[in-house]
Amino acid sequence: MRWLIGILINAVLFIAFAGYFEGFHVSSFGAAVAASLVLSILNVLVRPLLILLTLPITLLTLGFFLLVINAVTLSMTDAIMGSKFEIDGFGLTFLIAVIMVLINLIIQKTILNPERNK
Repeated sequence: MRWLIGILINAVLFIAFAGYFEGFHVSSFGAAVAASLVLSILNVLVRPLLILLTLPITLLTLGFFLLVINAVTLSMTDAIMGSKFEIDGFGLTFLIAVIMVLINLIIQKTILNPERNK
């Protein structure tokens, strides 16, 4: 159930980003849900491999390189989805990845798991 909620939250974020950033395009809410699903699958299958391959630089940057890995998986989602989900440039992809991490962290800590903080 939490996985489905996460997919829906990311889909809503994609729609919001499409309205806010000029270089971010989503054709419909269905495309946003599909992109969120693809991103979720990539995070399960590809992200651990990327983390393992980039472990030295991740340790050297004290974990900040994980933001680049998040941007790479978002770029891969863009490539898989085609014209229904477009992000113009890696800089915008990185910015969106950082914002998504922050928003998902806030949602996790305040709404989904508030009892764990006590």
